[in-house]
Amino acid sequence: MRNYLLCGTLLLAAAFSAAGCSKKHDAEIAKTAPVTVVKGVTLETVKNVAVPDLLDVVGSVRARTSAVVSTRIPGSISVLRVREGDRVKKGQLLLQLDAQENQATAAVATAAIDEARRGLDEALSRKKLADSTYDRYSNLLKEQAISRQEFDVRQTEKDMAAQGAARAESRLKQAQEGAKAATTVSDYTRIIAPISGVIASKQADLGATVFPGQPLMTIEDDSSYQLELALPESVATKVKPGSALQITLDALGSTFAAKIAEIVPTADPGSRTFVAKIALSQKGLKSGMFGRGAVNLGTSARGITVPKKAVVERGALTVIWTVDANSIAHMRIVKVGRQTGDRFEIVSGLSEGDRVVISGVEKVTESCRIE
Repeated sequence: MRNYLLCGTLLLAAAFSAAGCSKKHDAEIAKTAPVTVVKGVTLETVKNVAVPDLLDVVGSVRARTSAVVSTRIPGSISVLRVREGDRVKKGQLLLQLDAQENQATAAVATAAIDEARRGLDEALSRKKLADSTYDRYSNLLKEQAISRQEFDVRQTEKDMAAQGAARAESRLKQAQEGAKAATTVSDYTRIIAPISGVIASKQADLGATVFPGQPLMTIEDDSSYQLELALPESVATKVKPGSALQITLDALGSTFAAKIAEIVPTADPGSRTFVAKIALSQKGLKSGMFGRGAVNLGTSARGITVPKKAVVERGALTVIWTVDANSIAHMRIVKVGRQTGDRFEIVSGLSEGDRVVISGVEKVTESCRIE
């Protein structure tokens, strides 16, 4: 038994000795291994600077001009010329309703015009005859060939004929106005585009029965868009039209400076927010896109910022390459705050005086030497 214990102790001692020699050998190799030298990179020494106090708000992209198309009369859709995404021009026929009652009313009103016109012609003929008879009887009265009573009868007939012609003319005008109104109502069966733009949505299909005021489709003018941001009422007195802010449109990968063009003066009682509108001119905009804004409240705090191109995304980590006093590069995990222009605020991970790589970061590796 003692021999077995002695052998085990000797084997264990030999194993520890071999491990120690291996570690010593690896350390000697590490000391003698060549260091990678990287050239062509730019460094910047970080400093505590004044960082503006920004308020982050969110909103949506909307068309500056849009129109909800609806009908004024009931009917069923018999013709549908457009669908979502189609581009239309102002005055273009969008759809047509089958409203037989309104069309029949317009036909009756047109027939009434013809009837009133024939009545006027008859009244004018009677008036012409009455005027001629009156003139003859007037001459006979001067020659004392008829009695005064006979003359008075003809004069009365003349006056009545004139009044009849006036009534007939009034009935014709009334029929014409009625036909105009009936034709206008009949024209309501033709739904035309009130503005030029794109069909953003459609709420009715072919054959559907629709009623007055029911939305049928929405047209948006895609030549001009704006971002509508929801501002909390707590900053209502600090933010005004013309205030500067930083806009980010995630769908376009775009960040740019802008100014508030308009603020709706009334607040939403549900969310207690005001709507601020910012004009947009970027290409590829679509109504409903998500947008973010960083509003400058006019105050500032001290903080560290680095250029945007110095920040590297490594999976779920955000890192920056730092360079120590021996010009050796090391990866530093940082926490990024707000973006101001082309610079990021670094909330944690860096200290004033640290040197960071701001260009050529793709060349840098851990423990390489920077020249």
